[in-house]
Amino acid sequence: MKKLSFVLFLAFIIGCSSVPITGRKQISLVSDEKMTQMGIQAYNEIISNSTVIKTGEEAELVAKVGRDIAAAAEAFLKESGMEKEISNYSWAFSLIQDKSVNAFCLPGGKIAVYTGILPITKNAEGLAVVIGHEVAHAIAKHGKERASQQEMKKFGGNLLSVFTSNTAVMVVYEAGTQLGLLLPYSRKHEIEADRIGLILMARAGYDPNAALAFWQAMSAGGSNSDFLSTHPSDSKRIESIKEVIPEAMKYYKK
Repeated sequence: MKKLSFVLFLAFIIGCSSVPITGRKQISLVSDEKMTQMGIQAYNEIISNSTVIKTGEEAELVAKVGRDIAAAAEAFLKESGMEKEISNYSWAFSLIQDKSVNAFCLPGGKIAVYTGILPITKNAEGLAVVIGHEVAHAIAKHGKERASQQEMKKFGGNLLSVFTSNTAVMVVYEAGTQLGLLLPYSRKHEIEADRIGLILMARAGYDPNAALAFWQAMSAGGSNSDFLSTHPSDSKRIESIKEVIPEAMKYYKK
């Protein structure tokens, strides 16, 4: 087990990068090019099998807010000496006709908003909360980090099988990595994307305080447990957002 821990630690040191704004270290074992290709392929497949709204006020608003926040993200990258990172993104903001209260981001800056979330966003600033969060996932490369974690998990499992054939040990390893690493990191990604997203929306000219109204509306149906979830509970999320708003307001100009 000591050998396994050392190898995993070595892999972490070799493939390590930093998240913009937060500065958190993250593993980086998958290339940007591969992630971008995967993102484009998945996005095109989803779009081709969805009803995409291309005209009208709602579609135009999604596109405008998306452009504003993407521009703020690229401006931050330039200011931070990370201009070369901009080439990793080919931004796209689509509105999909679907009752799901959701939005998603794929590597490379491919973002979609479902119409089901619009009654909760209500206006441009509410929409900026959602799109800011998704753009944050993109520039923080959370998808790449998740893929890297999966690679480490697979590598660790294969290496562990060399040292033991004990089924119980392998089951514990599987459960331990899922509950102790993969799920918590995903929850960490969500909180991190909230923080980065608030700062990006503020830099784009949208009031970060809108995030409280949005998440309070999202939680109106009741709080969820986050133990076996990839998302933090609504109450934890709201408290975290309250802590970040003063930081984000430093960048907000009407």
